[in-house]
Amino acid sequence: MGTMGRICNTINDLKPAMMMVTAQIAIAGVNIFCKLAANDGMSLRVLVAYRFMFATATVLPLALCIERKKRPKLTWTVIGQGFTCALFGGSLAQNFYAQSLVLTSATFAAAITNLIPAITFIMAILFGLERLGWGTMAGKAKIVGTLMGIAGAMLLTFYKGIEINLWPTHVDLLHEGQHQVGHVAASHHKSINHILGPLLALACCFSTAFSLMIQAKMSQRYPCHYSSTALICMMGSLQAVIFAFCMERDWRQWKLGWNIRLLTVVYSGTIASGLMVTFIMFCVRMKGPLFVSVFSPLMLVVVAIASSLLLNEKLHFGSVAGGGIIVCALYLVLWGKSKEMKRIAQLMPSKSSRESDQVDNVVTSSVETRKRISISNIIGVAPNFLTMTDTDGSDNEEEEENAEKNPNPNVKV
Repeated sequence: MGTMGRICNTINDLKPAMMMVTAQIAIAGVNIFCKLAANDGMSLRVLVAYRFMFATATVLPLALCIERKKRPKLTWTVIGQGFTCALFGGSLAQNFYAQSLVLTSATFAAAITNLIPAITFIMAILFGLERLGWGTMAGKAKIVGTLMGIAGAMLLTFYKGIEINLWPTHVDLLHEGQHQVGHVAASHHKSINHILGPLLALACCFSTAFSLMIQAKMSQRYPCHYSSTALICMMGSLQAVIFAFCMERDWRQWKLGWNIRLLTVVYSGTIASGLMVTFIMFCVRMKGPLFVSVFSPLMLVVVAIASSLLLNEKLHFGSVAGGGIIVCALYLVLWGKSKEMKRIAQLMPSKSSRESDQVDNVVTSSVETRKRISISNIIGVAPNFLTMTDTDGSDNEEEEENAEKNPNPNVKV
């Protein structure tokens, strides 16, 4: 009985890690399916629209059932924030990402999206939501991590290097089913795509980073994660469908048969953008958002292996080195943010009872914000990412400066 109890406890402890590994593998599968669907001739705009519709059909029932009694009143401000989040972090970002996925490679697109925390940090500084923090180790780590991420992205984009053959394989699903339609097939072979593809991937990162800052404000006003996710999905569906109707003149593109197109939209919408939401929410509640973000580079590894085995994508030294630098930069930014959060937590007891209540509200909203952001990683773009923006960064650093001036919390200055 004791042995069985220990085994059950071990399995229970490993449950969040196993769920995150499953989520990253599922999200990596979206990249492969999107490549195959585009290779089959499916319009990428229609693919994004269908993905949002299937995601809405999956998440909306969860929101209606789970948050039926605790959902606050939906205001026009929240609706406007949801529309903005869906525009920049959903329909626009996913169209950018899908195009870059076809014009470059699945491995490249997956690697570039690991820049989102660093880009979010830069935009937060520009908008005055966070300070550089040169005087602290946490601030220096975030700055160095941001610079490393930029360097890794440049290496990944402009340097190819020698080809790395890890294993021989004769499987090439893209070549076997290659009968792409006009705009994909014609543009894919132009040299301009070597520049356009990375630019679209970076545009996806900037668009998503901006939406994450809006989501931080939205989460404070509307802290129901299933409901806010459903709202963003519905807004994204509306935007993506209108955009696809305006840009796609071939009505046959909307027809789904029993083929790779139907499998792609069902998988990406239901599994990656629906079921994995519950997995990530569970892990955030059990272990916190930092635990979730640590698993992000796993998706890059899975995509690289799957692309090499199934799509016959060639790995080069520049891709491996650039992706490795980006992953190291991601962990450095995460480490800096974790140090900052620990220091803030240590400063909390130094408040009076009234000020402590105010800090509790700020910290609670920050935790809710990070939970919401972690969930939106599945909905927004195919890869998983976690923003490191702290909407109260300025206040936090002011608290740190006051603590350094007054090391004894019980003595008033």
